[in-house]
Amino acid sequence: MTKDIATPIRTQEIMAKHGLTFKKSLGQNFLIDPNILRKIVSQAGLTKDSAAIEIGPGIGALTEHLARDAGKVLAFEIDQRLLPVLADTLSPYDNVKVIHSDILKADVERAIQEELAGFDDIMVVANLPYYVTTPIILKLLLEKLPIRGMVVMLQKEVAERITAKPGTKAYGSLSIAIQYYTEADYAMTVPKSVFMPQPNVDSAVIRMIKRTEPIVQVIDEDFFFSVTRGSFVQRRKTILNNLQSAMPNGKAKKDLILQALEEAGIDPARRGETLSIKEFGLLSDKLYPHFH
Repeated sequence: MTKDIATPIRTQEIMAKHGLTFKKSLGQNFLIDPNILRKIVSQAGLTKDSAAIEIGPGIGALTEHLARDAGKVLAFEIDQRLLPVLADTLSPYDNVKVIHSDILKADVERAIQEELAGFDDIMVVANLPYYVTTPIILKLLLEKLPIRGMVVMLQKEVAERITAKPGTKAYGSLSIAIQYYTEADYAMTVPKSVFMPQPNVDSAVIRMIKRTEPIVQVIDEDFFFSVTRGSFVQRRKTILNNLQSAMPNGKAKKDLILQALEEAGIDPARRGETLSIKEFGLLSDKLYPHFH
């Protein structure tokens, strides 16, 4: 059994050997606690018949644990300096493929076809860089990739927003966008002390399992998301006021917005954060004819 990469001593040895420094601009915080890594990987429910996709493998701490559990690991790393490091640290594992690419620009579907053919069960498992967490998650969901879901570590505050329920302060358009496509659970809080260097905020792990069908059927997904975003522009305002401000020509169409709210059975004096995803689905379908 090889020594875990994710210990303070081993991490420092690897950094020194390769002359590495942490790149703040890439949000690099390396995990130095093997127990946390085992817990993260266990959330994904991998077997040797599964493949894992990792984003930002760093020096390979999580990658190594994925390689032990999964049949194959496909990792996307943006930082050129880390490629030789990963080749070194992951040399004991023959089931890892590292692609030098920015995940936001990568053709992930093609990479899956080329590298993970034959795997029916694919999970994204990653310690995401904080500054691009949301765009990465939304890209992977919107591209309708053949994945079962994702287990990701991110900023605790973002994790709370993603898994929030209606009527809570954290609930908003991000909660709705992700819960529309997935069942999202808050798995655990991760203290800053398990990272090197320590970030300024606590982290959390969430598990998102893709729904076979979106939680509501809507006429137009893009329009549905624009309605949900518009409903939270100013949280203290009523749904009516927010929609008047956010929808094209909304002030002139106040009566039509009121009519749609009435048809959907929604009191215009409610705030967006009190509406369930199903209510938003109904409302967007009632609004749709008036804005197209």
